[in-house]
Formats: sequence, structure tokens, C-alpha cells
Amino acid sequence: MTKLYIAPSVLAADFSILGEQVSLAEEGGADWIHLDIMDGRFVPNITFGPMVVSAIRKMTKLPLDTHLMIVDADKHIEAFREAGSDRITVHQEACLHLQRTVARIRELGAKPGVAINPATPSSTLTEILSDIDLVLVMTVNPGFGGQRFLPGTLKKMREIKSMIKASGRDIRLEVDGGIDSSTTPLVTAAGADTLVAGTSVFRKPDVRRAIAELRESVNKKRASR
Repeated sequence: MTKLYIAPSVLAADFSILGEQVSLAEEGGADWIHLDIMDGRFVPNITFGPMVVSAIRKMTKLPLDTHLMIVDADKHIEAFREAGSDRITVHQEACLHLQRTVARIRELGAKPGVAINPATPSSTLTEILSDIDLVLVMTVNPGFGGQRFLPGTLKKMREIKSMIKASGRDIRLEVDGGIDSSTTPLVTAAGADTLVAGTSVFRKPDVRRAIAELRESVNKKRASR
């Protein structure tokens, strides 16, 4: 059974005590730290850039899972890699020459991933699956934290999981949006093995306990079968 990874998203963290928040996530058993990069063009919101990524790199030894929700990703990939990103995921919808972009990420020494929005079909990944290490299924429309999970994305997860198995490659299936203790059992049953959780981790009184509750929700579901 593939290990369940949890990647808390600092988008929901308190930036006035960001170092403390990241440390609590690490102590709580987080596997990666997820960084949502938004440019105000591909998505409505604007978050942060390489300077903040570089600062977070100094706060933790955990892998930095960087999700570029931006246009012109090719212009910025090197800067995010230099800032300390270990994984860099770009959007299928935002990259004109996706294979070239993915190849560049790998050339820089990072692990490439491709994200798809809720309305983008799984079939768009067919030609790129052999070149990537991660697929990120957006379970909300990207741009803001705290949105409600879209259950229609579960079918897509099952389709992509089948594609990954058929490829024979070690590709993680990540989900992002509305992930909490009620949706975690649903997405893991559909094949997801990596969970991005922001509000359900950093907006809880105890960050460490919140991460434990996500894992426990999966174990409880399995025990009830």
C-alpha cells in the first residue's frame, strides 16, 4: 500500500508566525510543505514568490512542494528551484509547450508535476504521464483557500490512478482543495496518495493534532469496511 503523504499548504498559515507554523507542521508528521504560488493572472489571487520560498527553505528540512498557478511559468522555474523548491508543479492549462516545461524542471534537478483544473479531463495527461513524477488534481477551482470540495473530481482521480498503474511508473497522485477529515477518506479511496491541506491544518487550534486527524480519518474508514 502506498504511503499517504500529507502536504500542509502555507497559504492558510499565519504569516506573522510562519516559522512557528511550519515547525508545528513538521513536528506533526507532515511529509512535504506545499507552496501555492499565484500571479493574479492565471488565477484571481496573488500570493508570494521566490523570496518567501527561500525563507521557508531555511525553516524546514521537509521537501518543498511548489505549485505554480501562473502564466509564463518557464520564466520563473529557475528562480523557484534556486529558492529551494524540490518539486515544481505547473498547470496543463497554462503551459503552451508542456513537455518542454516539464523537461526543464527535471534538468534543474527538481521533480516535475502537472496539475489539472476541475473542468480539465484526465485524457489531457496521456502524452505527458511518462515525463512526470506527480499529477495534481484540483478539487476546487484554483485561486483561493477554504473552498468547498467538488465531488465530481473523484471520477477523474480514479481514471488517473488507472493511468498511473498502467504506466508502471512511480507517480504520486496529489489532490488539493477542500481536503479535511470528511473528504480525505473519499479521495484516498479514489486513489489519491498525497493530500494538500491548508485550512484544515493551519486554521485549527492544534496544527499537529490536525495532521493526525487527517491520517486517522483514513484509518477509521478502512477499519469500518
